[in-house]
Amino acid sequence: NGSFGQPAGYGQQPYAPNGHQQAYAAAPGAATATAPKPAKRAGTGLIIATLAIGALIGGVAGAGAGVGIYAATDSGNATIKTVSGPQNITVNDANNASIITAVAAKASPSVVTISVSASSSGGTGSGIVLTSDGYVLTNTHVVTLDGQASDVNVTVTDNDGKIYTAKIVGTDPTTDLAVIKLDKASGLTPMTWGDSSKLNVGSTTVAIGAPLGLSGTVTDGIVSALNRSISIASSAAPKDDSNSGGGSQNPFNFDFPDQGGQQQQQQQSSTGTISLPVIQTDASINPGNSGGALLNSKGELIGVNVAIASAGGSSTDGSQSGSIGVGFAIPSDLAKRVSDEIIKNGSATHGLLGASVSDASSDAKATTVGALVKSVSSGGAAAGAGLKAGDVVVNFDGTPITDATDLTAQVRAQAAGSKVDVTYIRDGQTKTATVTLGTLPAE
Repeated sequence: NGSFGQPAGYGQQPYAPNGHQQAYAAAPGAATATAPKPAKRAGTGLIIATLAIGALIGGVAGAGAGVGIYAATDSGNATIKTVSGPQNITVNDANNASIITAVAAKASPSVVTISVSASSSGGTGSGIVLTSDGYVLTNTHVVTLDGQASDVNVTVTDNDGKIYTAKIVGTDPTTDLAVIKLDKASGLTPMTWGDSSKLNVGSTTVAIGAPLGLSGTVTDGIVSALNRSISIASSAAPKDDSNSGGGSQNPFNFDFPDQGGQQQQQQQSSTGTISLPVIQTDASINPGNSGGALLNSKGELIGVNVAIASAGGSSTDGSQSGSIGVGFAIPSDLAKRVSDEIIKNGSATHGLLGASVSDASSDAKATTVGALVKSVSSGGAAAGAGLKAGDVVVNFDGTPITDATDLTAQVRAQAAGSKVDVTYIRDGQTKTATVTLGTLPAE
């Protein structure tokens, strides 16, 4: 099995995304900041914060039995030995605890560590408890070793140190989400869902997972950006994705936190790409965090950690890079829809626009960013709504579109048959149409 709780041979290898990844457009109707009025009573904010922390913590307390042991090797390099055991959060001084402490105490019981093994490889990731009887949400690339293995053994260690065997209920490579079911589980603590559509840039984020195999690790940060889309290479990706297109001028690479080495060599001949709508955060996300929770200040799930950005690096040296403060999570609203459908039906549906698109900015005559329609499929959703080649899509269901990846990600985030408003520019005129999306074919 791989060291440090990551899949064997997985390093952080660069995969160039399709299309531009920066979503620079500001959210419509952004408010102008004004100076706050002086507080009428000193200390009110502190009292409110203390009450909030107390409500989140409740009576949670316990001895954390698992620690990471650091030792210097003969070469002077640091190595980590993971000591397994319960990772309950200990609140030593509730009166002076921070919001981060409170969030960790509330949500940690709902985060698990997932170990996956196949005939010649293995690795670990994180998962989120959905139900008391053992349905757990994670990433497809965790339970399939990034699409390289279908016959795997899955074990799960919960927050109390109990180990379960688990089976895969269903995977959704299009969103890199999967649901597993723990055998003979009961009394687990389900995660509380948050509303990712209510987030603001600058809001507090807390990530919980098992980076480098260190279960129960808590990091914090903020929401760095919303309405972001990324394109990631994945061996589990659907092979026919006609919505995507365009080249990349982005200096960063977007990767699953567990990729590389042997995995990279295998992917060179079998990789597709997936386009994901994501929340960007500077909370530290590292190998092993995949499938773990991104939480708000109330301890509610707002995202499923999925990818990190890396600045360059070799595609052949198998090196493993960590967080540079640019991490990504699948929004909870999308994760809930997909996980609910997997539990109910074994799979999830996704929208199909029926158009080939590229980055509008790549056209020499471009006057705005967006997704340039290159062609439409006869009888498809785009054709039915009146879209034509040459149109530039700039907004989809209320989300600004800056490139082809944005549009593909937003279309895939919708369920098949969804009706959405699409704003586009044709001959300098802004128009809006309602599109009834088709169904993305299953693998």
